[in-house]
Amino acid sequence: MDRKQVRIHESAYVSDAAIIGAHSSVWNNSQIREGVQIGQNCILGKDVYVDFDVEIGDNVKIQNGALVYHGTKIESGVFVGPGVIFTNDKKPRAINPDGSLKLADDWTVGSVLVRFGASIGAGAVIVTGVTIGRFAMVGAGAVVTKDVPDHGLVVGNPGKLVGYVCSCGERAENKGSGTWYCQDCNENIVISSK
Repeated sequence: MDRKQVRIHESAYVSDAAIIGAHSSVWNNSQIREGVQIGQNCILGKDVYVDFDVEIGDNVKIQNGALVYHGTKIESGVFVGPGVIFTNDKKPRAINPDGSLKLADDWTVGSVLVRFGASIGAGAVIVTGVTIGRFAMVGAGAVVTKDVPDHGLVVGNPGKLVGYVCSCGERAENKGSGTWYCQDCNENIVISSK
């Protein structure tokens, strides 16, 4: 892969089997493992860890100290705050019931999907098995254990849906009949009840 248009800090470790798109940056002490696919114009801050086979779209910002484990897919335009952790095992154990060390074949990897334009605040933990919807926002320190709908605003531990946000990030006002309105940019958001 031609990395002439990619900025990789000299202290970062990037596997030769990782693909990184043009104009992306990988900063100090970050580690990008084999099979990772990172799109164009991405910024991965200091001390970011991206586990093997993770997929990251274009125009993604991953802030310092975030941990993106195997089984995670991040679509384009996503913001990941500092210290965010994406998990991949709901029943983590170091050993099997017989006391033997667990190996790669002794568990099933979970998955997390972060949809286009979503934002995840600093220190949030995303538990495996969830989807975070388009333009959703997860508050700092939240522990997300359930799916977050498009434009959903989730805060707390466990994460609780407390409203909806506009594409610009401002909190939207409920106008009834599934319509939410942003006074900041005049966007109407239609929220379907599934």
